[in-house]
Amino acid sequence: MTNDGSFPDFGAWLCPACDRRVPGRIRECRCGYVQDGEIPLAAGDRDPSGSGRSSTTGLLLLAFGLVIGAGLALLPTPTQTLPPAVRAVMAPPVTLGGPAAGSDEDPLNVPANPSDTSLSPQLPALVAPVPVSNSVAMAAPLEDLVSRVVPAVAFVQAGQARGTGFFIARDRLLTNAHVIAGHTTVRLQVGEVNYEARVGTVSAGTDLAVLHVINPSPTQQVLRLGAVGQARVGEEVIAVGSALGVLSNTVTRGIVSAVRQVGQVTLIQTDAAINPGNSGGPLISRSGLVIGVNSLRVAQQTAEGVAFAVAIDHATQLLNGQRASDNQTPLNSLTQMLGGRSDADDQRVRGEQDYSRVLEWAAKSAADLDTYWNRYAGTCVAASHPAGDRTWFAVYDTAGVTLNVNSPVNCNSWLDSVRTNAGRIRDEMEKAAETARQRGVYPGTLRDLKRRHRLQWTGWDR
Repeated sequence: MTNDGSFPDFGAWLCPACDRRVPGRIRECRCGYVQDGEIPLAAGDRDPSGSGRSSTTGLLLLAFGLVIGAGLALLPTPTQTLPPAVRAVMAPPVTLGGPAAGSDEDPLNVPANPSDTSLSPQLPALVAPVPVSNSVAMAAPLEDLVSRVVPAVAFVQAGQARGTGFFIARDRLLTNAHVIAGHTTVRLQVGEVNYEARVGTVSAGTDLAVLHVINPSPTQQVLRLGAVGQARVGEEVIAVGSALGVLSNTVTRGIVSAVRQVGQVTLIQTDAAINPGNSGGPLISRSGLVIGVNSLRVAQQTAEGVAFAVAIDHATQLLNGQRASDNQTPLNSLTQMLGGRSDADDQRVRGEQDYSRVLEWAAKSAADLDTYWNRYAGTCVAASHPAGDRTWFAVYDTAGVTLNVNSPVNCNSWLDSVRTNAGRIRDEMEKAAETARQRGVYPGTLRDLKRRHRLQWTGWDR
């Protein structure tokens, strides 16, 4: 304070908000801006002494701040102005860095570490969508897959045997060896298109055969081969074939039940229906690759949905010139694994089947000879000594038939014709019976089969 009682004018400061010059002793401009800290003097308004003025200013500012702080401390807090009932339900203010977490002085148990969010509301985690890898091919709809596979599957007819094959090239197919057994050429049908094919490489050990088309079509669709390593248990698969040998383009669906090593052959077990006639057809994964060649099923009432396909890897080896040993077939190996028939049993069954096929031919020929015999027997035969199911069996005995010498027709020529045809039937039956006996077919089985076809004769066992 000066001698005249007034405050010295330490100059003015320039308000940064409105550019108004404000006396140095006033901290608040008329525009409302409040200056904090050291008051910047306006240009030309410097302390004449250069020192005392600034220290005096600092003391004044400190005193001014203490007065204001004391006044604010006496003001009531927001909660103190509320009614007591309202203040009672309001939580006390939280001061971070106050009492230790978990102490009695910390009513909210606020963690001392602000980074600890254990008391924050826990929201469910958002699950980001899993991106689909470009390296994994998405499975096509089943109907689209079937429409691509069926045109590459062929109905195969080898004599009386019927089965299935599938194109791996426009002039080449794969099928089962047992479908084309004993044949050098086969007939193929794909939709309305017919082919002729010759039998190429055959591997009985893996029950696979390669067919070469004689008249290939440049537009024939083919299938791609996969590998057994791509077959996963539980994976969906489809089997395509000619069910029962007549229902071509039959599609069944199932899963891979297991991958089994049976002897020297890897088999894919599946519950997809594989019926007679499906043999040689493809087992297709959902990615459209052939992983197996449908071959057999367990024909037992207690084994529903148990079928097997030869792993396609064996076909790849066969195409590359590698053949497995033919000492054991997949059927034999599987039967032994299941504790079923032995090799001798299988041989006996095959002998019985072969003998039965010969008897079917003999029965048909015998029926034709019945008609020829009955047409002239009334005129030519004076007496006969039948000894079996057919009247003309009498010609097997030298004196079994006596001709009517007064017949108006040439009975000798007729009887020679009967004996010639009857002799052909007898020769084939005797040859088949000997082969069946060598394969272990029981004599009682042979008799039952002859009785079933009305071919019993006392002279068969002489």
